[in-house]
Amino acid sequence: MTGARRTPPGRAGRLRLRHSLDVAERGADLLEQKLRILRSEHQRLLRAREAAERDWRDLLSEAESWLLRGLLLGGEQALDSAAAGIGAAEVTVHWTTSMGVRHPATVSTSVPSRPPTAAAPTNTALVHAEAAYGRAVRAAAEFAAAHAAAELVGAEVVGTRHRARALRRHWIPRLREALDRSDLALEQAEHEDGVRRRWAARPSPEAAERGGGEPEGER
Repeated sequence: MTGARRTPPGRAGRLRLRHSLDVAERGADLLEQKLRILRSEHQRLLRAREAAERDWRDLLSEAESWLLRGLLLGGEQALDSAAAGIGAAEVTVHWTTSMGVRHPATVSTSVPSRPPTAAAPTNTALVHAEAAYGRAVRAAAEFAAAHAAAELVGAEVVGTRHRARALRRHWIPRLREALDRSDLALEQAEHEDGVRRRWAARPSPEAAERGGGEPEGER
């Protein structure tokens, strides 16, 4: 409340307080409007995250099931041989901005194909496992992007709510209280100034006596 304490007295101070209150109220309105939009977007992103997580877990479960079959058929040696020479997947995140919040929008995932020089899997289960893990990697990238987007927008929801609440519960009431005090002080000063003017306009006792003591013919 340092701004209100430093407000100069008189009409200039009242105008400054009125302007500050108007700005604070408009700011609170804008923050609340932003908050409604952010909440809606956050709910959408939460639903997208839940769907992406389900897809990822389902695909991961499928891939692990095929891998287990492959291991039972060929052992760990078959897995090591099938994995040799396979490159790492690459993920590119595409970003967007929602109400000033930058967050992931989509991802592009590149899962490398098996090079011609790499040994082929020794059983069909490992072939299926390789394909299933490729799908699971793509789903994992989608889930990670959806999770990050929901977290970033959710953090902005919390921050915006705190700022709007601070304006409504603290700053605006203090400004109104300071404006009321300023109005009261200004009204009192104007009243006192009016009393002084009336007293100044009244004739002095000596002038009244002189005026009252003149003969009627000389008036």
